[in-house]
Amino acid sequence: MLKRKNEITTLNRLIKRYPVTAIIGARQVGKTTLARKIIKSFNKTHYFDLENPEDRARISDPMLAFKELKGIVVIDEIQRLPELFPVLRVLADRKPLPCRFLILGSASPELIRESSESLAGRVVYHTLNGFMIDEVGREKYKHLWLRGGFPRSFLARSHKESHEWRRSFIQTFVERDIPLLGINIRATTLDRFWRMLSHYHGQIWNSSEFARSFGVADTTIRNYLDLLTSALVVFQLQPWHENISKRQVKSPKVYINDTGILHSLLNLVDFKDLEAHPKLGASWEGFVLHQIIRILGAHQKECFFWATHAGAELDLMVVRGRKRLGFEIKRTSTPKVTPSMRNSISDLKLNSLDIIYPGEHCFSLGKKIRAVAFVNLLSEIKHLK
Repeated sequence: MLKRKNEITTLNRLIKRYPVTAIIGARQVGKTTLARKIIKSFNKTHYFDLENPEDRARISDPMLAFKELKGIVVIDEIQRLPELFPVLRVLADRKPLPCRFLILGSASPELIRESSESLAGRVVYHTLNGFMIDEVGREKYKHLWLRGGFPRSFLARSHKESHEWRRSFIQTFVERDIPLLGINIRATTLDRFWRMLSHYHGQIWNSSEFARSFGVADTTIRNYLDLLTSALVVFQLQPWHENISKRQVKSPKVYINDTGILHSLLNLVDFKDLEAHPKLGASWEGFVLHQIIRILGAHQKECFFWATHAGAELDLMVVRGRKRLGFEIKRTSTPKVTPSMRNSISDLKLNSLDIIYPGEHCFSLGKKIRAVAFVNLLSEIKHLK
């Protein structure tokens, strides 16, 4: 298992500042392993796994179970018992504070409504994704791209074994994990939707097209998409609107959150399969896009794409205050400036535009524009934070 130093440092800081710290992320992404590493540095710790019947029995009366505890209290799979949130609110308001809570969840705060309502102002959320390039080393980035960042997938002994683990993850997710969140959608329907969505990875969302294929209303299809987004396995990149005369795209782009899961949904086992598939470029785009967002520490509400109906587009724009950072992601050995890029700089008033490509060198391509080799991504864009 990789050490994940940056994640540990960030979480230690948050735990000291907030009475309740929540680590959210897809199942099997490493939340439990990370939490166990973190609590080793504390003298008094208490661990409750809500998938363990014995632990659930221990907190049948949660106020009685928690109120005398001191140190760090970890509650794993918190979405299994959302009625705990009102209790945590009362305990988090005590002064002095005898203990702090570290809660782990496999769904977004929006899906676990009680957390956002009951713990407002008392909880901080930290999203844990899979491994990223600075954790595995830049020499293994192709390995990371193919297998994705789930620990068991990335660390598997072979591509075949990794693919088998991901196929099992997909099956378990639709058959067991989604029903545990109280959502009643047939597993076969959700599996079919997820696989169909993988063929639209990196494309602009079109509810009507999906609705026709499934024979249901647009709103039903939109609910499926929002469900997978809330379960942290799909990512929606929202469109940016600028006050210009051009007609602009107003629907989000959709990505499978992890490229390893994407490749298994498409039944791509190794690099030969991937390189021969029409989604090669879209897979690369999604992989690089997530790395950029995480290196910059950008919040989802700071990230956008931009496109006009005339064809101008920008893969990613990160907006922070008055700063606008543009990124184009190209799978080519010879990145070039296009009219679309110049339009992006002019219309969006970008501070800079970086073209990320799978080469070895970084160089200027003109005013505000440069080519950045993916292997140097960490060192080249970290200063933009």
